Amino acid sequence: MMQCSSCGYIGKGMLTGVVAGSVFTSPAVGSILAAIRTVRQARAVGTLLIVKNYTGDRLNFGLALEQARAEGAVVQMVVIGDDSAFAVQKKAGRRGLCGTVLIHKVAGALAEEGVGLNEIVRKVTAVAAAMGTLGVSLSPCSIPGSRPTFQLAEDEFELGLGIHGEAGVRRLKMMPADKIVKLMLDHMTDPSNASHVLLKPGASVVLMVNNLGGLSYLELGIMAGSAVQCLENRSIHIARAFVGSFMTALEMAGVSLTLLLVDDELLNLIDSETTSVAWSQHARMSVSRKRRERIAPEEYPEEEKFVPTGVPASPQVRLVLETVCSTLLNLQDKLNELDRAAGDGDCGSTHARAAKAIQEWLTANPPPEHPSHLLSALAKLLLEKMGGSSGALYGLCLTAAAQPLRMNSDLSSWSVAMDAGIEAMKRYGGAAPGDRTMLDSLCAAAEELRALRTPGANPMQVLAKAVQQAEYAAESTRNMEAAAGRASYISSAHLNQPDPGAVAAAAILHAVLEGLQTQPV
Repeated sequence: MMQCSSCGYIGKGMLTGVVAGSVFTSPAVGSILAAIRTVRQARAVGTLLIVKNYTGDRLNFGLALEQARAEGAVVQMVVIGDDSAFAVQKKAGRRGLCGTVLIHKVAGALAEEGVGLNEIVRKVTAVAAAMGTLGVSLSPCSIPGSRPTFQLAEDEFELGLGIHGEAGVRRLKMMPADKIVKLMLDHMTDPSNASHVLLKPGASVVLMVNNLGGLSYLELGIMAGSAVQCLENRSIHIARAFVGSFMTALEMAGVSLTLLLVDDELLNLIDSETTSVAWSQHARMSVSRKRRERIAPEEYPEEEKFVPTGVPASPQVRLVLETVCSTLLNLQDKLNELDRAAGDGDCGSTHARAAKAIQEWLTANPPPEHPSHLLSALAKLLLEKMGGSSGALYGLCLTAAAQPLRMNSDLSSWSVAMDAGIEAMKRYGGAAPGDRTMLDSLCAAAEELRALRTPGANPMQVLAKAVQQAEYAAESTRNMEAAAGRASYISSAHLNQPDPGAVAAAAILHAVLEGLQTQPV
């Protein structure tokens, strides 16, 4: 089994491997694929990818899964969403939170028992459906070098926030710990909540009290005691209670509660032996602590590096790429500012990282001449260097777009390629036009580019109109309700600016047009 981050849960009875990305960023596809290959070399009969429900994780792990299967690997993926914050069902689904750790434990125990891959997938999917998590915080967190994504007054706390610095669903005035815990448990078990945990008197649960990063052990213990008392007052049997730092959000001063309905069979799996360091450091309430032997993290081979190949492209292609890069670098601050309202504020930095990687590539290597080879090379470069959901989405788009151009690269084929790329983004990203994402800009442009399939079409005029529609669509996203990606978890009242991904996509298309209109020196 493999997961992104969670290095401390590697060990017998839990995870076989972990793939880590940058802070709050999904790992690169190449890293995931290298880990799958390593597991195969250990003669594993199959590999289960455990993925928290975030767009970048789904995309990158999904792409790695497809590539691994193409190599003959037996791989399956479960996407875990245990967030109980939202009263209505989100198109993007429930976010993956601390309950994912319990999935590690159950899946690892089943694997140790020799249960088949398909049966493990079935059982952990059922476990995830019987679980919920909710967090509160007294402060935001911030990626090193960046500003916090939201601010709290000294007398306020945030309810229902994520683990990547996202704001919550409600902001309330400070109250005593036992009242905060009761509020959390009431919200998690409210039948009108689409993501509630069904608790009836006499039910048996596992309780996990998780430090989001900045609480002291004293504060954590107070919250745990309040949770135990509140549940027992409702005649809920607490079969096990785990208290500690299981899944943090940097320095966030907050706590999350996870409830999992259990029976004897599931409880035996949770109680089973494991050598993982992170799990063994935390005691089960009312049970003597057993210390496990620590093991060193397993070593994995370095990620397969991207090496461009092919005949050098024309000076015009180089000029287009250079124009795109300079455009994205100039937009870095603007895109970051737009992203702070709906995400973690790094959209501009992510695109700037891609631009710098392309510039370095152009300096060291001539881009391939054939359009299919060019798009494939760019896809590999972005997947390795860009990171985040944007890197995975652009990688998917360019990889899929390269296929129709293999045999033919006339004008009509470019339109077909655009449609193929967009379809891949929809399939793995889960978004559609109107969801307030980069797809709004790209789909608007694709609609106009279909005019290239008409004999005698003027390509520059068609492209100019496509760019115009993309920019119009990007601006229109300021009036949309987000239905996909991290922005879908933010109240529409806070989304009064255009989507940064849509703005970036339109800017890239505009830069392509500008580069084509400029004569190379």
